[in-house]
Amino acid sequence: MGGTNEDVHLPRFGTDGVRGVANTDLTPDVALALARAASGVLTSGSGGRQRVVIGRDTRRSGEMLEAALIAGYTASGLDVELMGVVPTPAVAVASAALDAQGVMISASHNPFADNGIKLFAPGGAKLDDATEAEIEQAMHAHLLGTATLTAALGVDIGGVDRSDALQTWIDAVFASVEGRRFEHRSVVLDCAHGSAHQVGPEMFEALGAKVTVMGADPDGMNINAESGSTHPAALQQRVIDEGADLGLAFDGDADRLIAVDETGALVDGDHILGILANDWKSTGKLHADTVVVTVMSNLGFRLAMAENGVHVIETKVGDRYVLEALNAGTDGRRYSLGGEQSGHVICRDLASTGDGVLAGVQLLDALDRSGTGLHQLARTTMTSYPQVLKNVRLAKREPDVADLLADVVAEAEVELGDQGRVLVRPSGTEPLVRIMVEHLDAATADRVCDRLVAVAAERVGA
Repeated sequence: MGGTNEDVHLPRFGTDGVRGVANTDLTPDVALALARAASGVLTSGSGGRQRVVIGRDTRRSGEMLEAALIAGYTASGLDVELMGVVPTPAVAVASAALDAQGVMISASHNPFADNGIKLFAPGGAKLDDATEAEIEQAMHAHLLGTATLTAALGVDIGGVDRSDALQTWIDAVFASVEGRRFEHRSVVLDCAHGSAHQVGPEMFEALGAKVTVMGADPDGMNINAESGSTHPAALQQRVIDEGADLGLAFDGDADRLIAVDETGALVDGDHILGILANDWKSTGKLHADTVVVTVMSNLGFRLAMAENGVHVIETKVGDRYVLEALNAGTDGRRYSLGGEQSGHVICRDLASTGDGVLAGVQLLDALDRSGTGLHQLARTTMTSYPQVLKNVRLAKREPDVADLLADVVAEAEVELGDQGRVLVRPSGTEPLVRIMVEHLDAATADRVCDRLVAVAAERVGA
């Protein structure tokens, strides 16, 4: 695991942990080094025997990386509790309940050949930037062979056991609806052949719903394949064929949700957040009448929330930034609700991370109180403005690219008026600038976006 600076791959934390092609970018050596690094950083200054809970999705590479993580943590003196195949939010809940580090092995909605490792600090919280940077630096030192190893010896070597902490998460989801049940609801679940393929259907059936299941036959290679929240076409047709009240699609690790109404139309994260925000405001559960979203949320969402007296806070793209804003809160209390258009929904009073199953249960609960079908509820909650998103490849990374295009963006904003908006942002992972234009008229949005793309290509394009 030593090597030289030239022949050792040094992975970096992305928006949500370390991710890449399994056994190329994310190797057992990397997983071992990450476990050793996290053991030192996250347990620093704390006493007593330390524990870590590890869950994974259904990818073939999951057990390989799990074995490497076990080696790294036990060699560092931590006891390991294995949760097996579970949703990411179950790991966060277990981490909180046990006051243990949490690790989820998953690449979320990515293709099966990818994998990733997400870390939770003891207590179930995602890591802040400073902690991630410290762990990343320590991981690189382990990979380069420059770290000072502190090996546990004898009885101090960590042990390995199976965990039953999944039930803690299940109980928490059930408790969120305070005994209410859904016997009159028919639901089609698409589990993406991922983490929720077994526990998801069992939970909705236990809540009384009539459940039709899709995407629940994982073979290690079919996770997210033409299924789940990123490929909902089959679910849309199945909801129509079954005459179901709605469909719910999870991604590979079940931390995001996309819904389908009774007509087969998609109900994205913005609509779900809008439905929950309005429902929780009416029942007094929405703290400070505020919801937190990213800059990518649709303009129609912002206008609809303003009309209903709900304040909207915007963050950078990434559910961890939404979570930071939720935790900041106001009046000494966290905000209650936040998420992303992509389907990450964080019910912060109920969970410390995005949870597709919990969001689905909350959506059913709100739907019951609405007294209408999901199609009508979604349609009256908000109107999505046409959104055009195009990329321009840059000659080099340009963090300040928005400033370089400020004059043409200002001209475009004048043209769009209060019926549209422009968002220009650099990619966090590639030499790209992403240009997004929204407007009530799709043709106008497309025309303005094309003009901005042309100027960007001329000024900063590769």
